Amino acid sequence: MSHDRNTLGQATSPYLLQHADNPVHWQQWGPEALAWARERDVPVLLSIGYSSCHWCHVMAHESFSDPAVAEVMNRGFVCIKVDREERPDLDAVYMNATLAMTGQGGWPMTCFLTPDAEPFYCGTYYPPQPRAGMPSFPQLLTAISDTWTHRRDDVLQASAAVVTELRRASSGLPDTGVPVDAVLLDAAVHAVLADEDRERGGFGGAPKFPPSALLEALLRHVERTGDERVLAATVRTAAAMARGGIHDQLAGGFARYSVDADWVVPHFEKMLYDNALLLRAYAHLARLTGSPAAAAVAARTAEFLLRDLATAEGGFASALDADTDGVEGATYVWTPAELTEVLGDEDGRWAADLLAVTSAGTFEGGASVLQLRADPDDPARSERVRSALLAARDLRPQPGRDDKVVTAWNGLAVTALVEAGLALGRPEWIAAAQRCARMLLDRHLVDGRLRRASLGGVVGQAPGALDDHACLAVGLLALHQATGDADLLDAACRLLDDALAHFVDPAEPGSWFDSADDAEALVHRPRDPMDGAAPSGASTLAEALLTAAALAGPEASARYGAAAAGTIARAAVLLRRAPRSAGHWMAVAEAQVRGPIQVAVVGTEGAGPLLAAARRHAPGGSVVVAGTPGSTPLLQDRPLQGGLETAYVCRGFVCDRPVTTVDALRAAL
Repeated sequence: MSHDRNTLGQATSPYLLQHADNPVHWQQWGPEALAWARERDVPVLLSIGYSSCHWCHVMAHESFSDPAVAEVMNRGFVCIKVDREERPDLDAVYMNATLAMTGQGGWPMTCFLTPDAEPFYCGTYYPPQPRAGMPSFPQLLTAISDTWTHRRDDVLQASAAVVTELRRASSGLPDTGVPVDAVLLDAAVHAVLADEDRERGGFGGAPKFPPSALLEALLRHVERTGDERVLAATVRTAAAMARGGIHDQLAGGFARYSVDADWVVPHFEKMLYDNALLLRAYAHLARLTGSPAAAAVAARTAEFLLRDLATAEGGFASALDADTDGVEGATYVWTPAELTEVLGDEDGRWAADLLAVTSAGTFEGGASVLQLRADPDDPARSERVRSALLAARDLRPQPGRDDKVVTAWNGLAVTALVEAGLALGRPEWIAAAQRCARMLLDRHLVDGRLRRASLGGVVGQAPGALDDHACLAVGLLALHQATGDADLLDAACRLLDDALAHFVDPAEPGSWFDSADDAEALVHRPRDPMDGAAPSGASTLAEALLTAAALAGPEASARYGAAAAGTIARAAVLLRRAPRSAGHWMAVAEAQVRGPIQVAVVGTEGAGPLLAAARRHAPGGSVVVAGTPGSTPLLQDRPLQGGLETAYVCRGFVCDRPVTTVDALRAAL
């Protein structure tokens, strides 16, 4: 293959394909590109972004599409383009370098490396002309080339120092010996509540990201403690997000974050992982409280996934873009005149009042982001208006969709659709989860090993990361509980066995790397146990191990249980010092502290009132299985009592007496 041209046309990443027509001689990451830099004796210019990133589009338009800038890039560098969602390992390594050098990170990420892939200068977005104290991108390119040519020793010293620091900082969580118990969890929740914005909902200030995993943890805490203050805080945040502009009031689904503290103006991209996690949280809130509003938000979110992100192969696409034809939010915002044009004068004025559309506007150019600050006085009218506006909006230019199917995020979607389907009585959501799981097992498992992503049914070369194994295992275990399909339990256990074989830190059992021991060796092996917008691979693996320990046979159960306990024990330091960045750890620990609760329902049909009650009332993180006696490991030695449907409730290794009535089961739970 000739390197002196753009080679992105064969990529399996929509983000890379967006740059396939740039005059830059972009290469995909790999040993060939690094060898070419060595051969030419030039540094590597590494650009990392993702397809729905607004500033990535801006820099591409301003610089990467400019032949004059491209000529400077091609002459002085080997230019490599990486999709951060396809290669989270590369993103983690060079984001850590960027943070170490500049104190802040973001995308597009712009890193300059030696041909040995060691970073020596990193930043993010650079403008085409000098601006606000920032050099222009061409100025930066010239300066880097000059330094590489005339001060090579300085470059190599800088890169060696950065790599040394990265390796030093990449240790796992310490085993502090502090027990992860009810006392620690109560203190962590108390610390989180101290950061609540009681007036606007959420935690901390702007920008506000949906605290998805944290909401799930708080709900599990409420189920354990009955703490009304925690429930009230959770409801305030859920309601504020649902009423705000971050929630698509017409089509459902949530944007990535709000730029303001009131949840009004979102960064308009919609990510699969956010919506999967929020579907789980709102469905859990509806199940716990019976809230019709929470149930409606969950239903709209599920509908968004199935309508707007479903792929032809049965999976779910990664994201909808923030931009439409280069303008952020253009598809979504409205003026009063536009409402009137679609709805007529009377309904237009009514809708403007209901949806907070003003003449001044809440967004740019006098347009407004739709909100729902109060419930409509006429629900039927509201639904008619919503349908009409959505139909009109569908005729507008639409944001681009990143069709890449990421294993981890699809695993989150499987879990959410299953749990929401059971909680809200929507079997079609469970069927969609089955289709997705089957597609992932059929296409993303290659020669017995998991891959990260596919596009159009064609799987990419990037190997599965820790979160891919963990999220898919959790989804398969949820689906196994819903369907009784033993093959799903077997597939989940194989993923966990791979994780135990390839991702654990042998020097620190209970600590995990994010890339496999046989994956490409980078300048350091990445791991980040903190939960971010999506749960960390380590916290999700803890959930999978804890659940599998309750479902698998005795030998596997003991192995998974020990690994889960060792992993959760290391979360103590995060739960003590940074509980808002440990939301999923907290959720998993809440389940562990309760046992976790296991409910085994035996009956001739496996679909009676006891099973319905178990699914309705078992706390989040519980394990609920049903079937005939002996049909799965958890149903071994569980006979029917008096020929009646019978439920066995256990916590860890301690079981209550079997019950045969709904009232007795509810009391046991």
